[in-house]
Amino acid sequence: MLPTPRVSGPTGTRPSRAPREDLDAVAEHYAHERDAAGDVRAGRLREQMISAALPMADRLARRYRGGTEPLADLEQVARLGLVKVVDRYHPERGSFTAYAVMCIVGELKRHLRDRTWAVHVPRPMQEQSRAVIRHETDLTGELGRQPTDTETARRAGLTAAGVDRARVTAAGHRSLSLDTPVGDGDASFGDLLGATDSALEKVADSVTLAGLIAALPERDRRLVVASFYGGRSQSDIAAEFGISQMQVSRLLARTVAWLREGLLTDRVPPVPGRSGREGDTFAITVTPSAGGRIEVRIRGEVDRDNAGRLRTALLDVVCGQPAGLRVVLQLGEVPLLDAAGVRVLRAVYESGRARGVTVTATGLSPVIHRIATVCGLTPMLADDSGPASFTS
Repeated sequence: MLPTPRVSGPTGTRPSRAPREDLDAVAEHYAHERDAAGDVRAGRLREQMISAALPMADRLARRYRGGTEPLADLEQVARLGLVKVVDRYHPERGSFTAYAVMCIVGELKRHLRDRTWAVHVPRPMQEQSRAVIRHETDLTGELGRQPTDTETARRAGLTAAGVDRARVTAAGHRSLSLDTPVGDGDASFGDLLGATDSALEKVADSVTLAGLIAALPERDRRLVVASFYGGRSQSDIAAEFGISQMQVSRLLARTVAWLREGLLTDRVPPVPGRSGREGDTFAITVTPSAGGRIEVRIRGEVDRDNAGRLRTALLDVVCGQPAGLRVVLQLGEVPLLDAAGVRVLRAVYESGRARGVTVTATGLSPVIHRIATVCGLTPMLADDSGPASFTS
């Protein structure tokens, strides 16, 4: 059996402080007994030595309590260090207590250095950050104010950049959960952190697209806004504009193709449906020809938006001609003819017929020719100079 550790203090009186074990004599006796004992007895002696020194290891662990590490974990580290001390101790090493304190404190510091940092930081940087914090504290007491970076760097023997790195390193010692509450509400720390706005990548395209939409003719612009920004169906848009749903689909497809080309190229393509003067959706050119013939060239789409202008221009031409003259409408550059355009052509034909002026239309595309035929404009398509009448 190992001798019981002696308690220091006056005889017959209760010590005023915690008792201190005389572990040096116990350890020396343990070492001699261990060397002469067999394996079984040596194991029992080892356990007795560890039990005798456990209070000292726990006291050393309590020196480092108050941080983020639980006291139970610190005590476990200190006790593991004590086991290593007991296994390695030999009287030739000198005082057991001094040797144990040095080894156990080293284990505790190593644990705190390697396990308590939220981010792994090399040991030199850890030591540097602690030195900067210590020098800042000392300078604050000496100067009576917060020291500047230059003063701290001079005291620590570092550059200003080295002081910044040390502060960044110190910030990695303890991490803060993003779920940490902020204030009295339900907000957390993570709610205060900004995030990358994915819409930033679309700013350039949005600005370019806005300029392209502004350059569209009014009708096309209204179609795009109603469909893509208003979320309306093509049937609703067709009912509002007085055109067919198929025509709305075709106009949107053409406009979207133009917008795509404008976004993907460095130049603005020609605006669809525009010809002649800027801002016109169509153009009318009147050219007198030999043999009492007037040619009217129409370019662009003919729909409700420009039907009134077309009606006025054609009636001025027809009503200003003497009887027997022939007015030829060149429609080869008209890609679209809606119901309003059909009514204009019919009114112009009837007006010319009442005055003895023959109005014919030529150069129609297959689509426009089919529309004119279905709508009863066949007399205008006849290539003769005789009068003709519409059929209901």
